[in-house]
Amino acid sequence: MSRKVLLVDDDPPVREALGQTLELAGLSPVLAGSYIEAKDHVTLGFEGVVVTDIRMPGKDGFALLEFSQRIDPDLPVILLTGEGDIPMAVRGISAGAFDFLEKPCAPREFVAIVEKALKTRTLVLENRRLKRQVESGDAAARMLFGESRQADELRARVRSAARSSAEVLITGAPGTGTSKVAEVIHLLSAGSLRPFQKLAAASASPESLAGAFAAAEGGSLFLDELAALGPAAQFTLLELLNGDGGPRVIAGTYRDLDAEVAEGRFNPDLFYKLDVMRVRIPALRERPDDIPVLFRHYVSIACEQAALPQPEITTDVIARLMAQDWPGNARSLMNAAMRFAMGLNEVEQVEEQAGLAEQLARVEKSLLIEALRRADGHATEAAKALKLPRKTFYDKLARHGIRPEAYR
Repeated sequence: MSRKVLLVDDDPPVREALGQTLELAGLSPVLAGSYIEAKDHVTLGFEGVVVTDIRMPGKDGFALLEFSQRIDPDLPVILLTGEGDIPMAVRGISAGAFDFLEKPCAPREFVAIVEKALKTRTLVLENRRLKRQVESGDAAARMLFGESRQADELRARVRSAARSSAEVLITGAPGTGTSKVAEVIHLLSAGSLRPFQKLAAASASPESLAGAFAAAEGGSLFLDELAALGPAAQFTLLELLNGDGGPRVIAGTYRDLDAEVAEGRFNPDLFYKLDVMRVRIPALRERPDDIPVLFRHYVSIACEQAALPQPEITTDVIARLMAQDWPGNARSLMNAAMRFAMGLNEVEQVEEQAGLAEQLARVEKSLLIEALRRADGHATEAAKALKLPRKTFYDKLARHGIRPEAYR
């Protein structure tokens, strides 16, 4: 909960006494003696409340109430009144003040009303934060692309890991992007404003590990390919994790760490210390529906970085992409997208491990989805574009589990 209180009173002894009362209650008072001095503290994102005397030389408490409401109508303003000012305070409530207190006020009553206003302010600011997140999309939505069920599950798991303060172990095949997932977890965590440090485990020494720990300053430390960490560095990392106040460690690996532990190549105590929250990144072969989405995204990035015109990504290109197995996962797909954007060559064929029937099914599904995209989800138009009878088109959609409304 927010603890900041802007306290405005032109009487120094009263101002100091009320400020001391707030401090003893564990709050953080900001003292001001006039409207002019106070108004610079009032901002849209002010993480606190305002307590102001009504009668002050120059512009009074009503002027500060009016100014506060112009800046932020949801900012609680509590009015302090002297004897005979009760009708004036009631008028202030009608004008939008949160509450009023008569001076001299009992410390317990004063703190209780301020605490109530702070709770209200905290709720308002949290609702605004959530609204911004919904409108702009959080880091998982912005950085982890894909429309498949597996992509949705990955984003959900990443958000869950971010909410926890525990260590995270990210697993996945080569090229799936453990570093990016680690960064998203950091950005969604409570320590997102603190440093995000990366360290290649293969080159990490006890000294460099300790240095990276210190540099993270309570943020997150990502260790890339944890299985390559040497024995001495493993021992150092375990000691650092058992200490107090260090950064959150997020480790990524493409190897089977359970097997590494069983074969004596990885410290079991360290493994169990790090394997608290596990996030597994699915390979592209597990979510082929995401291949066109990711390819378009990578082509767009490549064109933007190189100031190139956006090339047309035809259904033939999509079909060839879908027919491939992509053992290099997102990394190899990104490389293909960069070559395609620069016109160096067409999308290359890679070694195909899928059978003919599976490849044909992938191609058919990709063509159906592409037709629906171009028709904005209107099945009749998509069927016409593919020169298929309406019933045949719907039968194929049902076979592949495709819903036209998902593309509107």
